[in-house]
Amino acid sequence: MKFRFHPTALEEYQESALYYVSISPLVARRFVDEVEASIRKMRKHPKAFTVIEDDIRRCLVKRFPFRLYFTLKADHLLIVAVMHLSRMPEYWKDRIE
Repeated sequence: MKFRFHPTALEEYQESALYYVSISPLVARRFVDEVEASIRKMRKHPKAFTVIEDDIRRCLVKRFPFRLYFTLKADHLLIVAVMHLSRMPEYWKDRIE
């Protein structure tokens, strides 16, 4: 299954990766690898993830304090948030159509 990022979710992902680059390029690479592994799992088995509200599901990113929130569209997954766990839990809800 294909996937897309909501534009703001893509910004969150990029900003988080850049933050980890400032700590260490190795840590940044691990962060990107873990997010990509999470996306592969979501693409392979999208309905295996917990529905938290309506049709929004969440996926925990291993080794990093992040969750990916996504919804299933007719032909793709839409990642609506790349959320650090310290953020307010529902800040991304206005991104849902």
